[in-house]
Amino acid sequence: MARERGERGGRKNREEEREQSELVDKLVAINRVAKVVKGGKNFGFAALVVVGDQKGRIGFGHGKAREVPEAIRKATEEAKKSMIRVPLREGRTLHHDGSGRWGAGKVFLRSAPAGTGVIAGGPMRAVLEVLGIQDVVAKSIGSSNPYNMVRATVDALRRQASPRQVASKRGLKVQDILARRTDGAGVAEVVQ
Repeated sequence: MARERGERGGRKNREEEREQSELVDKLVAINRVAKVVKGGKNFGFAALVVVGDQKGRIGFGHGKAREVPEAIRKATEEAKKSMIRVPLREGRTLHHDGSGRWGAGKVFLRSAPAGTGVIAGGPMRAVLEVLGIQDVVAKSIGSSNPYNMVRATVDALRRQASPRQVASKRGLKVQDILARRTDGAGVAEVVQ
């Protein structure tokens, strides 16, 4: 009985290790921060890291420490704990256009046809690449602070919904959702 429990635990650990090895992490920003104390200044480092599996999962984390590698390690651990799943169309782009906001940072994300590539800058590009998006057009308006831009991008990605999710919320079939179109007056109707 004890041996069975040990084997189960071992199998679970191997699966977790395999899952962890598939993750890709990118360092978005690193800051040197100082705390003024009686004897002078204490310097430290703050790191912002995004982690994803390039298959629709993303997380970001922030870590602070006296040394750069320790700050990066802390940020990576936090990012792995805060991962979310984002539905992707055909595994390469978003299902629909979206916007996100965090503080003064605003971002707009648009789905794009195949071959477009990732048209985004700075922290947004890092988030979209580790997420696994291959075709997207993104624009950042407002704050260029990397922390706000990453949080605004993740906010926009959290609002993404696949046709299957929308259909289940409305109690409809996926075909009914995909068959909707707008007529000349801008009123949505179901194509029969």
